[in-house]
Amino acid sequence: MRKILLIGAGKSSSSLIKYLMDNAEQENWSTTVADIFIEHLNEHIKDNSSIKAIKFDVFNQKQRESEIINSDIVISLLPARFHIIVAKDCLKLKKNLVTASYVSPELKAMEQEVKNAGLIFLNEIGLDPGLDHLSAMKVIDQIKETGSEMIGFESFCGGLVAPEYEKDNPWKYKFTWNPRNVVIAAQGSAAKFIQAGKYKYIPYHKIFRRTEVIEIEGYGKFQGYANRDSLTYCDVYGLKDVKTFFRGTLRRLGFCRAWDMFVQLGMTDDSYILDNSENMTYRDFINLFLAYDIIDSVELKVQHYLNIDQDSDLMEKLEWLDLFKNIKIGLKNATPAQILQHILEKKWTLEPEDKDMVIMWHKFDYMELGQHKQIQSSMVVIGDNQTYTAMAKTVGLPVAIATKHILNGIINKTGIIIPLTKDIYAPILDELANYGINFNEKKIEFQKI
Repeated sequence: MRKILLIGAGKSSSSLIKYLMDNAEQENWSTTVADIFIEHLNEHIKDNSSIKAIKFDVFNQKQRESEIINSDIVISLLPARFHIIVAKDCLKLKKNLVTASYVSPELKAMEQEVKNAGLIFLNEIGLDPGLDHLSAMKVIDQIKETGSEMIGFESFCGGLVAPEYEKDNPWKYKFTWNPRNVVIAAQGSAAKFIQAGKYKYIPYHKIFRRTEVIEIEGYGKFQGYANRDSLTYCDVYGLKDVKTFFRGTLRRLGFCRAWDMFVQLGMTDDSYILDNSENMTYRDFINLFLAYDIIDSVELKVQHYLNIDQDSDLMEKLEWLDLFKNIKIGLKNATPAQILQHILEKKWTLEPEDKDMVIMWHKFDYMELGQHKQIQSSMVVIGDNQTYTAMAKTVGLPVAIATKHILNGIINKTGIIIPLTKDIYAPILDELANYGINFNEKKIEFQKI
């Protein structure tokens, strides 16, 4: 019996856990799911003898080492900052590791030790990062195999609400993954990318004004805004000489201009604590960032500060969130970003009947025999329900399949690796297609001038 240890059982784990249960008999697996909260798992695993859930404290070294040493492979779906704790134990106890998160500098520093130990630490095998790597490298490799030259690459991904569940929500958005990450997205540094052979930088306060419109056949138009650092993957993808390299996030049209109001007001700032925050109302909160005026209302001050009209759809979006109402916040010692998240969660939490949607879109520009050509590749996944969401599928299934391939020796490269080579991406993409996760590719040829 091969033993799998899954540490972390949040919202993105449901499809992963189901895959491990469904394939347990055929693959001779037993799985231990370890999390600080396990009550939500009982209904889904109670009748399956191949899996058990245990209460788990990642900071309890004795428990951590005990569970890891008794496993054949470890999957960590913990928040990214905790992977390093698990990784150090996996190195010490000689266990392979799989995560869906970016390779951190701390993890990268362990690369030679991991390689020397003959271990596989596979990272960035979720949605984004993960599916973006698999699908992008497949097409990039195909283009290069023909002798063609890549000249541009753009990639966008977004977790959204399925169209039929947008309803009367003027933002056409709800949280489908970690709300905190949404609120503080793009902060910390300027967005960096290459466009037409020139390095470009967008400071945080302008990111949501500089957007690109993407149309996905059958699903309409979306806005894409820049991720913080697109350039990280230029060399990794073997595209260091391309003229354009851009990675971004997708939202519905109108979202970015509206979100920019929060940025300009300072409501997404997470760097300081607001005094007396527990006694504030929503209206008090937004008024904090506006000039004192004994006559003008909060609404009027917002319009003047942001230079928007009274009947603007932007005001409608703020009003729909109840931001001008005297609703008590009740959060003590909170940052502006924490309060904004608290307010948004009241309206942006998926209802029981809602379904989410994940969209990914790539554009590959290349020269073939002197002619400019382009391939557009898109993926759309709709969730089944509140448990098996599109987000859970697109994060969890690549992790699950990769884990199987490590156990079966299909993935055998050692060290700190990410899924960029054909021996990794091809079999994973093939199996994902069985679960409705596939990419539609469209080729465009431009007329010679």
